[in-house]
Amino acid sequence: MNFTQNSNPIRWIIIIISFLIISIILWNTYTFFQIFKNEERIKMNLWATAQKTLINAEENTEVDLPLQIFNNNTTIPLILTENDSIINYVNIDEEIIKDKTSALEYLNELKKENEPIKIIYAPGKFQKLYYGDSSLIDKLKYYPIALSLIIVLCGILIYNFYLSHKVASQNKLWAGMAKETAHQIGTPLSSLIGWSEILKLENIEESITFEIEKDIERLQTITDRFSKIGSEPKLELKDVVELTCESYNYLISRLSNQIEFSFKAPSKPIPILLNPTLHSWTIENLVKNSVDAMKGRGKLHLEIEEDSHYVKIKVTDTGGGIPKKEFQRIFETGFTTKKRGWGLGLSLTKRIVEEYHKGTIKVLQSEIGKGTTMQISLKKT
Repeated sequence: MNFTQNSNPIRWIIIIISFLIISIILWNTYTFFQIFKNEERIKMNLWATAQKTLINAEENTEVDLPLQIFNNNTTIPLILTENDSIINYVNIDEEIIKDKTSALEYLNELKKENEPIKIIYAPGKFQKLYYGDSSLIDKLKYYPIALSLIIVLCGILIYNFYLSHKVASQNKLWAGMAKETAHQIGTPLSSLIGWSEILKLENIEESITFEIEKDIERLQTITDRFSKIGSEPKLELKDVVELTCESYNYLISRLSNQIEFSFKAPSKPIPILLNPTLHSWTIENLVKNSVDAMKGRGKLHLEIEEDSHYVKIKVTDTGGGIPKKEFQRIFETGFTTKKRGWGLGLSLTKRIVEEYHKGTIKVLQSEIGKGTTMQISLKKT
């Protein structure tokens, strides 16, 4: 309980600290960038001074230092111009300089990167030194972007971890509730079985005890369903047509008589790996969901088709339809459009179909005011 109460402030503290660390890293990166830019400006000023010294050199002028300055520049690209003509270049591909158009474009790029240095070597005579950023500066430019991408990816991973952990916790909770429900139903169910046997001995009308036994059997099926949630169910090779038909017929006799039911399926058996109890639950959820969508009045059609790889079970109703933006949301735990309901039916159905039976379920088509078709696809053996 304490952890739940304190988790929100702790989360915000972690977020704030992370933001501060990121801000410090980005600020230091910017500071380093400016320091390197200033150092390169100083190097270019020295290069310009060396160039001026060589232009004005006489026989006794010491040129070793200017030449050493020239030779030490191995990373910074530069172009030296006089009267708008290129007279020298360093650390630039010769092919670029040979092509006048490419050379002019490259020069314009250098003009945008840094302010040129003016070299006045005589009254009224000067040269201009244009230079670009070194490879180190170029790398530092992209460092904040790379860092930001890493942070975003880490954030996505953390969010996915948190989400998956939350979903796992919810699944564990629902599984626990389902098993506890099965356990709680088991006790009164045993008593009902006993009372049913007593009623038989009392010579009660056979039709009454027969209906009671059918309802007891139904309760046993429900208990069995809930007990299987959260555990790996046993799959059996069963005729999907027969199982689906049995579940469908059972529901028809217990649902609204204002609904026109119809069923279409291949006349031959189609054996596939299924858990009969859970498959029955799947059909029941889809049919009841369709009945609710029609508000107890309309047409409901269940059809089974097959191709070379899959068996497809389609449930079509004439209900209110589903907006396209909610095609995926209807399978989320807790999502419901009903005033009463937990929003678990389709979520459990999806889990049964996809996790246990290794199939797929989707809204095949839906039109507002006209109805919806849901489709389950199961692999054939």
